[in-house]
Parts: sequence; C-alpha cells; structure tokens
Amino acid sequence: MAGTDIMTHSALILRPDPARTVIRPFSLEDPGPFLVKGHPRAERIIARVMSLDEDELRTELDRVITSLSERHRDVEETLLRRFAEVEALTDEEEHLDRDRSLLIGAYFSEEYSFESAALFNPCILMHPEQSGLAEGTIRFAMSLRGIGEGHVSSVTFRCGTWAANGHVTIDPPSATVVSPQIDSVDGEGDDAVTRVVFPGSQDPSETVLFPVTPSQHQGIEDLRMVRFVEDDGSVQYLGTYTAFSGSAARSELLRAHDFRSFEMRPLHGTAAAAKGMALFPRRIGGRYAMLSRQDNENIWLMYSDDLYTWDGGEKIVTPKWFWEFVQMGNCGSPIEIEEGWLLLTHGVGTVRNYCIGACLLDRDDPSKVIKRMKLPLVHPSPKERDGYVPNVVYSCGGLVHDRRLLLPYGVADSFTTFASVALDDLLAVMV
Repeated sequence: MAGTDIMTHSALILRPDPARTVIRPFSLEDPGPFLVKGHPRAERIIARVMSLDEDELRTELDRVITSLSERHRDVEETLLRRFAEVEALTDEEEHLDRDRSLLIGAYFSEEYSFESAALFNPCILMHPEQSGLAEGTIRFAMSLRGIGEGHVSSVTFRCGTWAANGHVTIDPPSATVVSPQIDSVDGEGDDAVTRVVFPGSQDPSETVLFPVTPSQHQGIEDLRMVRFVEDDGSVQYLGTYTAFSGSAARSELLRAHDFRSFEMRPLHGTAAAAKGMALFPRRIGGRYAMLSRQDNENIWLMYSDDLYTWDGGEKIVTPKWFWEFVQMGNCGSPIEIEEGWLLLTHGVGTVRNYCIGACLLDRDDPSKVIKRMKLPLVHPSPKERDGYVPNVVYSCGGLVHDRRLLLPYGVADSFTTFASVALDDLLAVMV
C-alpha cells in the first residue's frame, strides 16, 4: 500500500491487559425447556447459600473478599449493592445478616476483563488541567475501545503528555477499576436517559463504561469525544458512540461531566441508525453540525437545532482515490485550524484495507471541500498488519497543538499506537 509516509511514528504501544477487570452483575436463568415455574434458578442458588453453616460461609466469604480486594476498591459495598438487586428473590422473612448478604452478592457477580482481547480505536482531547507541566508540554485525555469476553466492547480512559520534542508518555493505569452505578434513569425503553456514576474513581483509568442498557448489551463502540464550546463560551464534553444490542446498532450521545459521572441518551432521526457520527466542536451558523456515513459509503454533513435529532444531510466527501473506493467515513470530529476544518477520514480499499487520510473543509461552509489527500496519511504497514482484524488502521480523533497533529490510532482492531505530523506538511500533500 502506497502512502505519503510523512508522519513520525512513536514506539509507544498500548496493548490490552487481561489483569484489568471490573466487577459486574452475573445473571443466571434456566434454559427455556427447563424453567421451573415459581422456582427460578436464582432462588435455588440463594437457597443453597442459605444452607451453608457458619464455618463454610465464613471460609468462602473470606476467600472471595481477599481475592477481589487485590485489585478492587470498596469490595463489600459493591457486593452489598448486588445483593440488594437480587434480595427480592429470597424467601427469608427476616433481614439477612451482612455476611450472608455479601456472599449472595458474590454469587451473582463476576470479574469481567474488559480489555482482555483488544484495546484500540482511540480518541484524544486536550486535558482540562494543564498546570505543572514543562514549557511546550501538554496533557491530554484519551478514550479507547476495549474488547473482552464475548466480544463485548467497553470504553476505558487514559491520560498522558505530549512534549515539545514530540515524545508521548502515557500515565500508568491504576491497578483498580471501579464498577459503574446507575444513578438515575429518566424515561422508558429506547428513549431512556441513563446517568452513570463512578463515585469511587480516583483516576480516569479507573473508570470503565461497559454496557448497562439493553441497546448497549453487546457493546459501546468507537466513542468520538469532543470539547464542545457553546456560543456563550461555556464548555461541555460530548461524545457520539455506537450502541450495539447484539442485533441492532444505533448512535447515542455521551455527556461527560467529569471522569466520574456520565449521561447517555439515544439520538433520533433518519441518520441515527448509522454508525460513525461525529459532532463539530461548536455551532456553525447558530446550529449544531454533525458528520455521518449513513449510507455506509460516503461522508455526510447534517445540521440540526436539536442536539439529539438528526435527519437528512448531504454527501460532502465521496470515494475518489484507490484506497477509498469501497467506503469512507470520519476518524473523529473535525478539528478547527487556521485554514478551515481539518477532517481525518478513513477509506476502505482492496482486500478490506482500512487507511487513514485527511481533507480540509471550509470554515464557514464545511460542505465545501477545499482539498484532500490523494494518498493515505497512515496505512497498514508490514509490522502493523496482523491482529484480530488484519489490514486495519483506524482512529476516533486526533489533537492539534502548536501546528502539529498528534494521531493515536488502532492497529488491526488489537492495539493502539501514535504518530504525529506538522500541519504544514500535511496540508502540503493535499490536492
């Protein structure tokens, strides 16, 4: 695959770590033909726990607490919350003691290794805290897609620094990961707004968003975060992602209040059933603006007065060069630079090769493509070819600082690495 080869590639690689786990509900039901009316499997399991004598109970509970406490915080509180969710299945008239409640909670919980198989498709943002850094160094925050057992996708976070000499450093992730708690749910069914909190999280890397709603049952995929600035100067952090139920995919919107509280709600309209939506970081002409690939082939531009409803739109970037003949899409939200909107793109070519490119859109009218890359910016190299999905490089967002682009990108749907390039060099190879 021919490319521009103008980027400086970092030796830094973020690989999946199966030791990073989160405690999540373990739900158990009987197969259909074996359902026992009025006597569900969960009730039977609880009855077995109730049959344990005090020594057996204490021995197993001590083992569970010791094991989980090696890499989880507030273990007993987590297990008691889980017990509260299944308590209605007990037939005990009196309140159960704490130890038996804890052990029942443990039987209905599991450790889930959310990034055991893959850690990829990153998005990067300027971190809101920039104090205490060397001159020319900036701090950033990243979201990444992790894949664990059952090919379920979750969102995890990292922070790091980008030095003036181009060196990228990632803060070591915490050994502890915090379980999400549903704080509130407004509405019902597909229209529900879900608020999730991580009250015990002490570091962004301790927060993991794994599926908590039916629409996300099989995954929260490819979060595209953006620092959105309103016309009055107020700032909020928003992100579009794909919610996959296992049978259907749709776009949803994440509002991040910090790394400890999030709001998730569905997007509506004809475009919302598609993947890969990306919000512009500010209003254009008083309206929200969004990119999508709703026909699964071209990049579309849409405007809306309602952040949660997206219809219509127009195709603005279509396959033109050999490496994008099959399909095009965005690689994150457009980045505003002096010359206009820098849009990172992905193109699919022969043998399902995914490459990353870029184009420049007009600042006032982003439906106008000023110029675009004829050859890829990043393409699968021999050392980056192999993985869960071969021949794929992909990103959900880059960062521009001091006229340089820092691009984290996923390789073969397996791991993440980084590359950078001067904006002037990037713009110079566009036609």
